[in-house]
Amino acid sequence: MAFERPLSKSKLVAFRQCAKRLWLEVHRPELRQDSGTSLAAFRTGHQVGEIAQRLYDPHGLGEIIDFKTEGLPGALERTRSLLQSGRPLFEAGFAAEGALAFADVMLPHQSNGLNGWRMVEVKSSTSVKAYQQDDVAIQSFVARASGVTLHCVSVAHIDSAWVYPGGGDYRGLLTEVDVSEQAFARTPEVRAWIAEAQVAAASAQPPEIGMGRHCTQPFDCGFATHCAAGRPPPEFPLAWLPGAQSKGLRDYIDQHRADDMRDVPESLLNAMQRRVRDATLAGIAYFDAAGAAAKLRDYSLPAYFMDFETIQFGVPRWAGTRPFQMLPFQFSVHRLSHDGQLTSEGFLDLSGDDPSEAFAMALIEVCHQPLPVFVYNASFEGGRLDELAQRFVHLRDPLLDIRRRMVDLYPIARQHYYHPACEGSWSIKKLLPNIAPHLDYAALSGVQDGGLAMQAYLEAIDPLTPSERKEKIKQQLTAYCVLDTLAMVEIWKYFTEKSF
Repeated sequence: MAFERPLSKSKLVAFRQCAKRLWLEVHRPELRQDSGTSLAAFRTGHQVGEIAQRLYDPHGLGEIIDFKTEGLPGALERTRSLLQSGRPLFEAGFAAEGALAFADVMLPHQSNGLNGWRMVEVKSSTSVKAYQQDDVAIQSFVARASGVTLHCVSVAHIDSAWVYPGGGDYRGLLTEVDVSEQAFARTPEVRAWIAEAQVAAASAQPPEIGMGRHCTQPFDCGFATHCAAGRPPPEFPLAWLPGAQSKGLRDYIDQHRADDMRDVPESLLNAMQRRVRDATLAGIAYFDAAGAAAKLRDYSLPAYFMDFETIQFGVPRWAGTRPFQMLPFQFSVHRLSHDGQLTSEGFLDLSGDDPSEAFAMALIEVCHQPLPVFVYNASFEGGRLDELAQRFVHLRDPLLDIRRRMVDLYPIARQHYYHPACEGSWSIKKLLPNIAPHLDYAALSGVQDGGLAMQAYLEAIDPLTPSERKEKIKQQLTAYCVLDTLAMVEIWKYFTEKSF
């Protein structure tokens, strides 16, 4: 039995990930709960789509089809009419063989003297992903099956190396990859997907499909919470095992439906995974105190402890920046003296202007003494310093000097400490309750992690945000960043056994 309505491209893509996801999309869409990460990706995609319309139609001659206001029959009919106009079309709608598709961009194109169309699918990723090949195969199939003369199809994705020149000039943001040959060759596959998806959607009950890697690959499924609600969680989840899983371990998990650490042979785990497994099952923390202290013995006080907060934009806002570049807008630095005295300085720019140069200058002033600079995950702060040094050549030497003085506490923690309550993570937020329980991220108001810090920053720089709200956000961001550096001080004390 086939489903009574054509299935959209997005529903067919959902089917490709999981047939149960498709069924829920059709019959129980209210159960969907998209993550903050997914919602942010949707917003970026919408923004990139708007810019693509300007780039592909610089003279404003094109037409946008909006099925939400025109209705599906109206959008399809308007598309058929506009295909005779020879103008650029955006969100052109096509229906054929039980499927429905709306193309991001349709451009008039001539090949061998024959008039036709070129389809461009716009993506906010920085490369062409495997699942996007499925996406484009569906789009091009439905368009061609509906009678469109489609000469070629491309994916336009963000060029992460492109630098925004400013002034609203986004020429160069997108780069195209021609995928015509692959897409057109997959007609039999697409027909099969549509037929199978129609049967799945028409079923009275959802298919019996357990949870697994498909719940997060290639996308986080918005129905994961619903699917997990009916099953007891494992006592010792395999998700707590750190690092990449070997092929042997992945195969074993898939074959045996394993989800608990006790369900897999120890021989399939690497040394770090065995350490975490043993500590978790025994309920006893692992701490190589002598090893941790030895790693820090060469770094004497006084010393700095430093943490950054950053923001990224898929579509750059500030000249001289790249898509998805992590741009620092805040730092907190603590200075710990020989006798345990702690002083704090910081920087936070909520003006909405590019904070990068002012950030760099303030950091150089605060960390001017030739002291060790403790961080937690040096690749993050170090990467930001490298980028700032590249952008602001006049500040290069002092920025790279700070970079050279950095001492990373993260690999020391990972190698020498693990507590069962950390659940496979060595993040500061997991370590702190066991090392310094008097410090508590949950006690913070508003901003308790990096994701919330980004959201708060975006709200604060919004011109419509009232001054009172902006001031409250400033206090919350300051308290959060300060706690991150205080946490590093406590970790350092614990590892060096310093009590002052």
